[in-house]
Amino acid sequence: MDEAKVVVSRLTARNRTLATAESCTGGLLGKLITDVPGASAVYLGGVISYAYAVKTALLGVDAALLEEKGAVCEEVAVQMAEGVRSLLHADFALAATGNAGPRADPKNPNVGEIYIACATDDQTLCRRLTLCGGREENRRETCLEALRLLEEACRG
Repeated sequence: MDEAKVVVSRLTARNRTLATAESCTGGLLGKLITDVPGASAVYLGGVISYAYAVKTALLGVDAALLEEKGAVCEEVAVQMAEGVRSLLHADFALAATGNAGPRADPKNPNVGEIYIACATDDQTLCRRLTLCGGREENRRETCLEALRLLEEACRG
C-alpha cells in the first residue's frame, strides 16, 4: 500500500514515531503499517480498543462520553488518538472509530459513519467519513484515509 510506504518514509526521514488506536479497523491499520519494510524504525505499536472498557482504561476516553454518545463521534476519536500518543510516547498517533457494518446498533446506527483522528504535539486533526461499502471495504478505506490524514499532519 503506497500510503503506508509514504508515511513510513516520511516519519523515518524526520526521525519521528507513530502509534495507533483502533476500534472498527481491528488492527488492520497497524498491519498495513508493519507490512512496510523498515516500519520498526518508526512504529511503536497500537491498541485495539473494541470494548468501551479498553477505550477508557488504556486510552483515557471519558466513560461518560461513551455512555452519552457511544464510540462513534469526533470526541472519542480525538481522545483515542491523544490517549495512545501519550500512552506510547509517540510523536504522531492515529485513531479510528466507527461503524464499519454490516449492521447498525442502538448507539451507533449509521453504518459507514467513521471518525479518524491524528494527534501531534501541536494539534489533533479529525475527519468524519461516510462510507458506503461492505465491512471489509469500509475498514480498508478507513485505513487509507487515516494514512492520508497522517501525511497531511506530517506536511503541517
